[in-house]
Amino acid sequence: MKKLKLILVLALSITMLDSCMIIRQGEVGVKRKLGKVNYVPLDQGPRFFNPFLTSIFKVPVNTVNMEVVVPLPSREGLTISAEVSILYRLQKSEVPRIFDEIGMRYERTVLLPVFRSAVADVSSQYYAKDMHSGARAEIEENIRETMMKVLGPKGFIIENVLLKTIRLPDDLGRAIEEKLRAEQEAQRMEFTKQHEVLEAERLLIAAEGEQKAKIARAEGSKRVAEIDAEGDANAIKIRAKAQAEANEMISQSLTPTVLRNNQIEAFRQLSGSQNSKIIITDGKTPLLGIPTN
Repeated sequence: MKKLKLILVLALSITMLDSCMIIRQGEVGVKRKLGKVNYVPLDQGPRFFNPFLTSIFKVPVNTVNMEVVVPLPSREGLTISAEVSILYRLQKSEVPRIFDEIGMRYERTVLLPVFRSAVADVSSQYYAKDMHSGARAEIEENIRETMMKVLGPKGFIIENVLLKTIRLPDDLGRAIEEKLRAEQEAQRMEFTKQHEVLEAERLLIAAEGEQKAKIARAEGSKRVAEIDAEGDANAIKIRAKAQAEANEMISQSLTPTVLRNNQIEAFRQLSGSQNSKIIITDGKTPLLGIPTN
């Protein structure tokens, strides 16, 4: 009896463990009861269910990196090997429908066929050399958009398509490398030419500037000399004018009375001299103090 109870307890414990599932971060639970899928996704956390009637499946909804090696046909008819990364995720609300209609092998069933078709359609519009140039990002975006047109309505989100490694045919690779080297050499020569042109223009501008500076210095020296000459001439004019004004003032101050008094004063000074003198006048000037000896 005790053994039977122990067996029942163990069976009940195992059943309880089987009837609980924990849905973790980055996952969505899909519940299927009696073969019918419930289209309401189950969020994170513990979920209890009847293991005899119901099953819960965990489906990842975070970003997945699917790497593929695929041949890329080019516009000129070459086949190029490329390693491509497809970054995709599932829409949370569409996970039950994807589980029901496509199944858990959706990468092989849907993603890869759509990708191969999209990459063939897009790469055939570009030349092989474009896949090594700035058109690479454009090719990646066109592939992503082409895939989204088919997979978007089914609940898939294609975040990005990355062309990581591209292997060109040997002959084409060498030809592209030679062309790139030639273009780089041409660009280097053009840069050198532009540099020389700019240097010549700089020297010409410097020469013109020096010539203009010499002309300016010469004109400045000439102007200084003219200013000095004008200053000297003005000084002479001012002195002459001042002298003329002084003479005019003197001539105006020499009245007959003043002149007569000056004559008398001069005769008086002569009369005080001990030397013999002979003074000739016009008869109007008085004789004062003339010694006789």
